[in-house]
Amino acid sequence: MLKLFVFLTLLSANFVWAAPTKITLSYQATRNGKPFANVVESYQQISDTYKLESVTEGVGLAALFGKRVLKSEGAVTAEGLQPKHFEQHQGDNEKKSVYADFDDQANQLIMKSKGVVTVEPLIKGTQDLLSFSYQWMFSSIADEMTLAVTTGKKLRSYRYKVVEQDVQLSVEAGQFRAIHLVNANPDGKGNEKEFWLAVDRLYLPIKIIQRDESGNVIEQTLTGMQIGEH
Repeated sequence: MLKLFVFLTLLSANFVWAAPTKITLSYQATRNGKPFANVVESYQQISDTYKLESVTEGVGLAALFGKRVLKSEGAVTAEGLQPKHFEQHQGDNEKKSVYADFDDQANQLIMKSKGVVTVEPLIKGTQDLLSFSYQWMFSSIADEMTLAVTTGKKLRSYRYKVVEQDVQLSVEAGQFRAIHLVNANPDGKGNEKEFWLAVDRLYLPIKIIQRDESGNVIEQTLTGMQIGEH
């Protein structure tokens, strides 16, 4: 039993350290086929903690709205990313900022938007709007999966299903072998995302398509990838 315990402990430790310590991803974003923003995301792992940042900078008229910045930080565990704090900002307008704190001891998710605080029970494995795209690095991808995700305003449950296992995808960053995930919620309420994840690159997102409630199609495609040492 002792040998089994040691083996499982080492297995968990190796799993935690399986991800690289630094990742930088660059994307071009289009709305209905027209470029409107560039996105740069960075992941950094120090010991058993992580920090994530996503900066979206508009081009043309979209630049007038200021940068959209998302930040997530927390722990790296055997189950993957465990967020502790999330925030999102749009330019200098604090009224558009949202925050989420994950209180594991009290088992609470505390969200703040426009000065209004909302508290929900913290569901095990809950991700935030930024971390859940990187949780694929640690999770076994099943034919169908459910994820609890907070936007900072509310907590939602997302279901995804695999529709293609081996897609050859060519983007500006290169040629990738990808797995294709789509929303599986029968009552999707807009803002649903569709993912193409790089099978040979830690299941990092190569392309993301989002369709909002107004029918706009926002497509984010990879233009650059840098992966640091393990």
